[in-house]
Amino acid sequence: MCSSHFGLICGTQIFRRERLNGHYGVSAFVISNWLSATPYLVLIAVLPGAIAYYLSGLKRRVDHFMYFTLVLCSCTMLVEGLMMIVAAIVPDFLMGIITGAGIQGIMMLNCGFFQLPSKLPKIVWKYPMFYISFHKYALQGFYKNEFLGLVLENNPGVGDKTITGEQVISVLFETEMGHSKWVDFAVLCGMIVAYRLLFVMIIKVVDMLTPMFKGETFRCHSQCK
Repeated sequence: MCSSHFGLICGTQIFRRERLNGHYGVSAFVISNWLSATPYLVLIAVLPGAIAYYLSGLKRRVDHFMYFTLVLCSCTMLVEGLMMIVAAIVPDFLMGIITGAGIQGIMMLNCGFFQLPSKLPKIVWKYPMFYISFHKYALQGFYKNEFLGLVLENNPGVGDKTITGEQVISVLFETEMGHSKWVDFAVLCGMIVAYRLLFVMIIKVVDMLTPMFKGETFRCHSQCK
């Protein structure tokens, strides 16, 4: 993560210089950065994903593994987009790492894994943090990918002898069952685009505000003299 944020800071600084020279604009930078990083992110998702997926004893079906890889790849893209936004706002290396790690930590704590959704405090942590955390959609899509279609042995003396995977994730894990796993993946894809658009907006806002702050600083120095 440290090296990733350092590279994004350097890339953002290079982009600012190149843009001032009129070589390309914000949209060209975002699209080229996205396209150039995608093959490596896919490779990062497939190779470690294959090791983790099959060694963990998950469903040994190609379609389920492909969904797992797609979700993992989308999460890496989202983390990259998030760190690009952080690098645009917080150019300092150490503060950028702290900010990015803090944002991802808050999202992870409110995704429904460490604490069930019904147990989350309603203000802030449930609304809106639970619903804007991309970990929530990745986790629930993973639950549906692995549990739907399973029939498991129930605990002795508790109801029926068997329990379905749908009951496990809907009752025990409180997974939203009103939509399929592909809807969760589609939300992740939409968030990838939204993060890139937010980065473009932040760059444009920073470019508009920077001359204003520089002008105010110059006037303050002139008056002090």
